[in-house]
Amino acid sequence: MAQDLEARVRELEETVRDLAHREAIRELRCRYHECINEGNVAGIPELFTRDGEIDFGHLGRARGTTKIESFFVRELTRVLPFIKQFIHNHVVRVSGETGTGFAYLEAKPVYKGESYLVAARYDDEYVREDGRWKFKKMVLTPWFMVPLREGWAGEDRIKMGR
Repeated sequence: MAQDLEARVRELEETVRDLAHREAIRELRCRYHECINEGNVAGIPELFTRDGEIDFGHLGRARGTTKIESFFVRELTRVLPFIKQFIHNHVVRVSGETGTGFAYLEAKPVYKGESYLVAARYDDEYVREDGRWKFKKMVLTPWFMVPLREGWAGEDRIKMGR
């Protein structure tokens, strides 16, 4: 009876630890989008490991917190002076001190004075560094980026999103 109770307590502890890690990672992703939406791009590098990496395709790539900071502060804000991002369906998998996840993105940027519609997917790698969950790698895969006046419908855009 005591062994059964001890085993159940260990199982519950593991479940709670897993849930706490998943929630910390979800909060990490939310903090990233809060930085983007509130214009606090200078706060983004601290969300990454020292050797963290971003791959945003045609928007650019960076590795290491100094280059990530430069990318967001100097490049992204110059190209996209206004952007609001909304994430959906954040899925997280944790294995010890590492994890992976993905989230779907809906964004509303202004580019060259024009409003755009954006849909994309973020694919992430996470790691615990100094007791905190951080991004190890973040990949953005755009599905479509179209001017609002054009909309996203159309056979060529529908095929691109698959």
